[in-house]
Amino acid sequence: MSLYLVVKVIWVLTALLSNGPKDPDTSTPDWVTLNVVTVGMSAIGVALGLALAQRWGRRIPAQPLIFLAWTGAGFLIPMVPYMVVSAVLSATGISAGGEDGGTSGGGQVMPAWEMVFISVGFAGMAVGLAIALPIYMRERWPDAFVGRLGNDLTTVAPARPPRDLCMVRAALAVSSALGLLWLYWAIGGTLGLDLAHREMDLNERLLSGNSGIWAFIGVWSIWVVTTRQHAARLPLWVPMSLAFAASGSLFAWSGWKLSMAVLRPGGYMPPEHPVVTLVQHAFAIGAGIAILARLVQTYRDRAANRSTQV
Repeated sequence: MSLYLVVKVIWVLTALLSNGPKDPDTSTPDWVTLNVVTVGMSAIGVALGLALAQRWGRRIPAQPLIFLAWTGAGFLIPMVPYMVVSAVLSATGISAGGEDGGTSGGGQVMPAWEMVFISVGFAGMAVGLAIALPIYMRERWPDAFVGRLGNDLTTVAPARPPRDLCMVRAALAVSSALGLLWLYWAIGGTLGLDLAHREMDLNERLLSGNSGIWAFIGVWSIWVVTTRQHAARLPLWVPMSLAFAASGSLFAWSGWKLSMAVLRPGGYMPPEHPVVTLVQHAFAIGAGIAILARLVQTYRDRAANRSTQV
């Protein structure tokens, strides 16, 4: 992630000290602000990677570490399939129309070294988080990851209040609806899009399809964690890890896109109608938080069961 950080710092410095922003359609203040934000995000990513790898990371309080890991995993891990598909398209000479998933703030063609730094930074951090996070969390909070869905530690889980079950069902319904909407846009659907101002390019449709797939991964994961139906022998870490990344994706990417749609740096215009933009991302943020809350409750139930049995 430090490679991505280097590129963004250079972009900010050159915009301030030389000829303005790399993107001529963006004002210098907007360009600097947007890239300063991503500088901060990538610096946090570097710190998170170190925390997962070093002994002092075990002493960090759980709440901030889980939030940063959840957000970082949500931003990056679900992007791995998109990166693979984009690389295949690029190798076959097909241009998707985007440079780095829409996160850099740069719409112009970049020099080769910048593209390499950004690609390695994203892919390296994404793969690193996909490997390191389950290991770290399994070691620190084993009750959330060790065992199988149908073992004796999960079958004694206390009955959940109706309100909790309603929240889970609402999160499942919202995530399913969003998954269908995003997949619909990915295959060329136009309902809800503001075609009078702009159209989705191939890159945005790939991103939309990727988001739709991960929304359904989140639905499946939290469903089997909650009901344990037809998956009693499944290792617990599989749905817990997938639900963690999928819910983080709902929260992180919708939070980012919602802020972009509201602030509109550089005159940014989302492809959806304004009301559709606000509603879909607000619901996605809520669904992501609800799924994470259910995962935390699952851990607490299992930890309580273990202490009772001991």
